[in-house]
Amino acid sequence: MGWSQPYEGGEPVMALEMRNRCERCETVVLAADGPARICSYECSFCVGCADALGSICPNCGGELVPRPRRFAAVSG
Repeated sequence: MGWSQPYEGGEPVMALEMRNRCERCETVVLAADGPARICSYECSFCVGCADALGSICPNCGGELVPRPRRFAAVSG
């Protein structure tokens, strides 16, 4: 038995909430296609803050890992 992934206009839809600000310093704008760190609860941090936190989320104690990037629009 498989699962189906939602599609919008032929492209997979990102299920994660892609927040645009670091939750620690709030001054860094996180680009959707730029580097950021995220935990399993979708807390988002800039790389500098994630490194300062030892890659541990201060909210849940989970691991901060590289956030997936959005798919680039394909022109055709």
